Amino acid sequence: MSAHRPVFLVTGADLAAPALALLTDFEVVYAGARPTEADLIALCRQHDPVAIIVRYGKVGAAVMDAAPGLRVISKHGSGTDTIDKAAAAARGVAVVAAAGANAAAVAEHALALLLACAKSVVALDARMHAGHWDKATHKSVELEGRTLGLIGLGAIGLRFARMADAMGMRVIGFDPYAKNLPAQVEAVDLETIWRESDAISLHCPLTADNAGLVDARTLAACKPGVILVNTARGGLIDEAALLAAVRSGQVGSAGLDSFAVEPMTVPHPFHGEPRITLSPHIGGVTAEAYVKMGVGAARNALAVLGHPTAA
Repeated sequence: MSAHRPVFLVTGADLAAPALALLTDFEVVYAGARPTEADLIALCRQHDPVAIIVRYGKVGAAVMDAAPGLRVISKHGSGTDTIDKAAAAARGVAVVAAAGANAAAVAEHALALLLACAKSVVALDARMHAGHWDKATHKSVELEGRTLGLIGLGAIGLRFARMADAMGMRVIGFDPYAKNLPAQVEAVDLETIWRESDAISLHCPLTADNAGLVDARTLAACKPGVILVNTARGGLIDEAALLAAVRSGQVGSAGLDSFAVEPMTVPHPFHGEPRITLSPHIGGVTAEAYVKMGVGAARNALAVLGHPTAA
């Protein structure tokens, strides 16, 4: 353990400079780009951190037990599904998240995936590079006047709602915790999302209650040709059911930024599917979001610790 300053353990290889500037009273220890549970346990035993900033990997009970002085686990972003919150609560360890810090980046990426699906951007690009000119045979999907169903109406979902509204889409949304929704979002139940949406975008956290939310039953309840976008968590989708629905045409196209297993296994059943657009969970990875998430994670942890630089 450090003989001088208390330790912040970062489950990643770096942290933005403005975040580090807030942590000058602490020693910052990095776990590397792809830390395993064993790596984190070893580092906790060595340094006994007072705080863990979670970028990559999972923080469970064994990691917490290796750090008896741990007081706070702070997510570098908004999704805390990689943190065992029940174990943290049992040990008196606070769990906080930089909610909203990457909202602009993720909402923009969701829009990019929606447009890529509706306009066949990737497939047409490949055809053009191969020397084809498909103007006479291809028709894209016009989004104006269509219905976008949002599942999750937090900072990201509401920002995406404003974008869709600006394009002339009808926006409906489901979120049992959302209050005081803006005028452009019509609150509905899940069955209405499945039944009325021309495109569905997921913006909710992954919980035990909603794992596999998008499955064979819910996909069958959707409009034929529905577009599905996921910039949230891969565990929200039954991937085998989605693949079957894409191949049958029930799902017209899908734009996915998160997956049940990450990094994605190779080979993967989605590989080579022309109507599934993939990106490697980078919706929130921009230079601006990197700084905002780092600063948010640092400030949130410092607030729990009662440190004056949290303000």
